[in-house]
Amino acid sequence: MTKRTKEILELLDKTYGTEYICYLNYETPWQLLIATILSAQCTDARVNIVTTDLFQKYDTLEKFADADLKELEKDIRSTGFYHNKAKNIISCTKTLVETYHGEVPKDLKALTSLAGVGRKTANVVRGNIYHEPSVVVDTHVKRISRKLGLTKEEDPVKIEFDLMKKLPKDHWILWNIHIITFGRTICTARSPKCEECFLTKYCKEHK
Repeated sequence: MTKRTKEILELLDKTYGTEYICYLNYETPWQLLIATILSAQCTDARVNIVTTDLFQKYDTLEKFADADLKELEKDIRSTGFYHNKAKNIISCTKTLVETYHGEVPKDLKALTSLAGVGRKTANVVRGNIYHEPSVVVDTHVKRISRKLGLTKEEDPVKIEFDLMKKLPKDHWILWNIHIITFGRTICTARSPKCEECFLTKYCKEHK
């Protein structure tokens, strides 16, 4: 790890602490998996509103697996891309029930073989449920990691591998938690508050 990266991490730790926070509400591993599928192209706040009722209505994996497609689409409509998400959730939960006896697998390959589960979703589950050090690349992480010069890549998988090389393992999960907070409060996409930023000296775009 470079001195520069170490300084960035120390400033983030000092500002945001080192506690693991998940912004999606869930009680079971499969609920986190479904919430993460719903969070694609959607805010966590919106997903949490939807899952409040959703997880009461479908309170078992089996109920999701047996759900009526049209009805589930209606239930999750406000998260966007609901045709695809509903289809994937039913298919994914069927596989969990039939192949994995209701358990959410820990293995990256097994997770990404489930319908609607890419590396980002798999890493959210592995990091939060199984505490497997994982780098989660969402829009904030992609944008800000590039600004801070930790990657030049555009592709999320390549960014993930760059960050795994440059960040110590104990900060893989924390990087996502810190950068989401930082990206929502200070380094917002539309109008970043550079005057409030504590990382300007490391930013490639700060004039």
